Amino acid sequence: MASNTLFSVAGKNVLVTGGSRGIGLMIANTFVQHGANVLLTSRDPKACEEAANSLLKNNTNSGSTASASTAAAVHHVASNVSTREGCKALAQHAHEIFHGKLDVLINNAGTSWGEDPAYDVGARQSGRMNWGWDKVMDLNVKGMFYLTRECVPMLTRRRVVDADGGENNNSNGDGATNQLPTVPAMDPGRIINIGSVAGFMPQDAPTHAYDVSKAAVHHLTKKIAADLAPRGITVNAVAPGYVPSRMSMGLSTWTEGEGGSVEEQVSGTIPMGRMGNEDDMGGACLYLSSRAGSWCTGVILNVDGGTVGAAQIPLSSL
Repeated sequence: MASNTLFSVAGKNVLVTGGSRGIGLMIANTFVQHGANVLLTSRDPKACEEAANSLLKNNTNSGSTASASTAAAVHHVASNVSTREGCKALAQHAHEIFHGKLDVLINNAGTSWGEDPAYDVGARQSGRMNWGWDKVMDLNVKGMFYLTRECVPMLTRRRVVDADGGENNNSNGDGATNQLPTVPAMDPGRIINIGSVAGFMPQDAPTHAYDVSKAAVHHLTKKIAADLAPRGITVNAVAPGYVPSRMSMGLSTWTEGEGGSVEEQVSGTIPMGRMGNEDDMGGACLYLSSRAGSWCTGVILNVDGGTVGAAQIPLSSL
């Protein structure tokens, strides 16, 4: 394969949830820079519109790597992917925008919630605890599953034939099941779930629901990868470390009084000595979406500056 196409995503249709800010916007911008057509979504219509306009402006004025013949299209729509109805509506919209063919689904939408669990006898019981757990699990885990399920027909690249020679109904979204090949897909459909280092290592903060939800995302990724491999779809997860965003800056609630900004404090705990950035987040997703990553599925890719993989037990603590 030519070296200039091995990592190419030019012309691919990409849906990014939670794409109006933070890591989602970073990923969306990277795909647009490399010539992909992007549909970004979040719950806030104004934020979606502003994000889409910024992508178009940035990639018009900054010398995008997309050539004139592969200029990216940017679409936006408000949605609520914490509900089954919202997931159905978004998938239908993506089907209309992309004419039934989706190449990459980025399940990035997520939320956090933290509160002292109050283990002590007689401690005040929070009235918001059920709400907090439901909010996080509905969006971070259940919504990811339901949106993936709705998008599978658009992502399917291989016709499944069972042991008896019968065919499973895995239409590409337009009823064209018979048009799909039965041979392995060389450029499969891609699903990339955004997990977190907190899914491997609990944070030193009362973010119990968030940490558990991201561990669930990692396991769900492997579960769905097994389900969808026969359909010519890869399913992987990127587990970011700490990246500047509204969510990560919210950690200041639990680091007050320790000196320095949140970014300085967090950077000091990362082996590579810095927080993540757009190139780190977008680059990992480009790899998993390109021909270079077409044989990877069920992978949880830590993109964290060594927070997990290069962690050590300090001897001074023994």
